[in-house]
Amino acid sequence: MESTWDLSVLYRGFDDPEIEKDFARLKECCGQMKAVFAGDPLPALENAVDIMEEIYRLSSSLGSFAGLTLAADAACEPAQQLMDRLMVFSVQISLVSSEMTRYIGGLQDLESLIAGSEKLRRVDFMLRRSREEARHLMAPEIEEWMLKMSLSGGEAFSTLRDKLDATVTVDYRGEKLPLSAVRSKAYDPDPQVRKDAYEAEIAAYPKIEIPMAACLNGVKGEALTMAEAMHFDSVLDRSLFNNNMDRETLDAMLGAIRESLPAFRRYLRKKGEILGHKNGLPFYDLFAPIAPKGYTPKTYTIEEAREKLLTEMGKFTPDMAAFMDHAFRNRWIDVYPREGKSGGAFCAGLHHLDQSRVLTNFAGSFSDVSTLAHELGHAWHNRCMAGLPACMTDTPMPLAETASIFNETLLAEAAMAQAGKEEQFSLLEGRLMEITQVIVDIYSRYLFETAVIEQRKERTLSAQELRQLMLDAQEQSYGDGLDPEIRHPYMWACKSHYYSPGYAFYNFPYAFGQLFGQGMYEKYRVQGAAFVPKYNQLLRCCGSMPVKDVARQMDIDVGSVSFWREALAGYEKEIDRFIALADELMPQ
Repeated sequence: MESTWDLSVLYRGFDDPEIEKDFARLKECCGQMKAVFAGDPLPALENAVDIMEEIYRLSSSLGSFAGLTLAADAACEPAQQLMDRLMVFSVQISLVSSEMTRYIGGLQDLESLIAGSEKLRRVDFMLRRSREEARHLMAPEIEEWMLKMSLSGGEAFSTLRDKLDATVTVDYRGEKLPLSAVRSKAYDPDPQVRKDAYEAEIAAYPKIEIPMAACLNGVKGEALTMAEAMHFDSVLDRSLFNNNMDRETLDAMLGAIRESLPAFRRYLRKKGEILGHKNGLPFYDLFAPIAPKGYTPKTYTIEEAREKLLTEMGKFTPDMAAFMDHAFRNRWIDVYPREGKSGGAFCAGLHHLDQSRVLTNFAGSFSDVSTLAHELGHAWHNRCMAGLPACMTDTPMPLAETASIFNETLLAEAAMAQAGKEEQFSLLEGRLMEITQVIVDIYSRYLFETAVIEQRKERTLSAQELRQLMLDAQEQSYGDGLDPEIRHPYMWACKSHYYSPGYAFYNFPYAFGQLFGQGMYEKYRVQGAAFVPKYNQLLRCCGSMPVKDVARQMDIDVGSVSFWREALAGYEKEIDRFIALADELMPQ
């Protein structure tokens, strides 16, 4: 089985003449749009929809080829050059999109136009949402300049932050190591390695805390300016609007999360006790591997991982197994870590080709198998939206994790059912460790970002103030689950999500996705095979209606705290099971 992905479906290489042809065609399409709106509204709108579809196809082809190449080979200079060209030209694409939005916002008879055109009915949600977006557009005389200034403002600060993170060295046991290498030691089985790495990491941040703080102040300052220029009451309101979500839903979810925090703290304290700590878990042991004495976790080859996924996902529906098999056989997946390749994992959709590409850094653990299930869940979500206009596939972040979390849960439940007590304990620990990050740590990030944005309205914040705000957020979220003397005051510096200019509050959607995916699994547990077609239809409509309406497809009210409580109750049961197994297998 090939272990690298195939991008030749996009272009044969960076010397492929089709790249320049497509770039020229992209510029031509943007130029055409300026003349479209001069005619009668119906043909004008239909032509605009066609042109925007072509702009998506071209920009997706070019951007995916450059971006995916860089993900697999960060040193590829031609890919970086193409990406830089696209970044500069993205301003023009944004202006064309805004021009179309303004036009739609000014139409008095939009509903009758939609009713009278099959083409427009296929994109009705996009058109109606554009009418709402029109109220939040910047004044046309400043928009281009604001977008261009962002390239040397928020985008530049974000780039600088990434360079600081990538180039700072950490003094670890007499060696100078990259920050990422030292942070990865948090998973080391040796407790002294974890502790030394944590202390070395914390000691390294003062080298970069001043420019890091400047970057964060710059990005959040721009977020405040953009929210005001776009007529939003707050940065959070803009984020909710962009996610097709309302405040009632967010408040219901956060309320349930706050109620569940004592259960997660019980898990953290129990893990701390197992590791010999008496005052909560020190931050450096959050990711410590623990297992009963003599137990060695099972490892997998990529072929074994593939067979496990096909078997377990095939029980849900044979269509999913066949789809995953196709992905493996047709080189949709870049499997192993190597020099120059991005860390972590992701799935990139190539909607115009009805394909996806998945990047992983597979090393053989069950967690790596789960990561494959997660990313191929994203790919299945993409497949469910095949044939839709591109503008109806823009899944908001809260719903984007639905299929991936559902797949993770399917795999975890199957593994638990087949495991003995020792393996159950190991699986539960790995699962709870990850879920705690998505629920408890994400909540701390939400609290921190809320506080930063509120104070940034008045002035810039010093690195010392940012450290204190982070510790305050961790206290509210982790509480006595963490040792109060050994937390992480620099989490604001090492998490890149805070520095994304276009994605303020790049945190709560992850908690939403985790809990909504868990909620889907609970529905499947009750409904069985009858659930499958409804689930696939839900995935198909994620970009075609507001979050609340998508959830209603499954008779779920995400504006009610009871749904979120039910989803979290499943994790609370897992915590109880973990503690019971710990008392039985690892008595103190």
